[in-house]
Amino acid sequence: MKYGQDLETLRITRDGAVATITLTRADLMNRFDVPQSTEFIDALKFLRRAEDGIRVVILAAEGKAFSAGGDVGWVRETAGDPSARARAVAEGLELMTELLTFPLPIVTAIQGAAMGLGANVAFATDLVVACRNARLADPHVKIGLVAGDGGAVVWPVSAGILRAKRYLLTGDPITAEEGYAFGLVTDLVDNPDDVLPHAQELACKIAALPPLAVQGTKAALNRLLGQRSGEVLELSLQLEGMTMASSDVVEAATAFIEKRPGVYTGT
Repeated sequence: MKYGQDLETLRITRDGAVATITLTRADLMNRFDVPQSTEFIDALKFLRRAEDGIRVVILAAEGKAFSAGGDVGWVRETAGDPSARARAVAEGLELMTELLTFPLPIVTAIQGAAMGLGANVAFATDLVVACRNARLADPHVKIGLVAGDGGAVVWPVSAGILRAKRYLLTGDPITAEEGYAFGLVTDLVDNPDDVLPHAQELACKIAALPPLAVQGTKAALNRLLGQRSGEVLELSLQLEGMTMASSDVVEAATAFIEKRPGVYTGT
């Protein structure tokens, strides 16, 4: 992996002390499927090891959506594959652990919809810039899954336990403007085209500060997230893995694909 290299799902570039990870599959709405999750983990590890003066990372995306979350078709196919479900749980744990222990500040630029794991990845970073009309949600329950891949960690910490329950138990979306009021978004802009420039401005402001002070402050603050993660992340992922094998998840995924209401049995 190197700066400027186009991978299957993303690109890493550098401008001085600021590195940018850009999700590049606009045609698939930058969904966090297996290839993207794998490359995102690799990108974080690459930047963690970099010894070339990188001080801040921007996470951005091409296209109308920041990320549509997981691949619903893959979820349906995985219901009958125990090894694939086990790999998904392990990868989810690795992704969120890598993100929550990443030493450099990450500024996320949400120019469009951020759903499921896409939203949770954004909320696990340090600053979140969003277009005020962008839709945000963790709709795991709507496709029969426990909200396991970070939602039970990042939503309660930022938005409070009752709001987390309200939106994780229903899967209802909110606007970024509502997310700002709830504490999930740090900076609002009016237009999608303004999101990345604002994120770049914030990144440059942080990069100009003393790096040991910035990184030490992030390490101290992320201890809070780390404690919450240690309490619930592994359990929530294990519960998500269990629901991946349910009849309801097959019905929910099929209903989603066929654009019809699901009929659920609790099995």
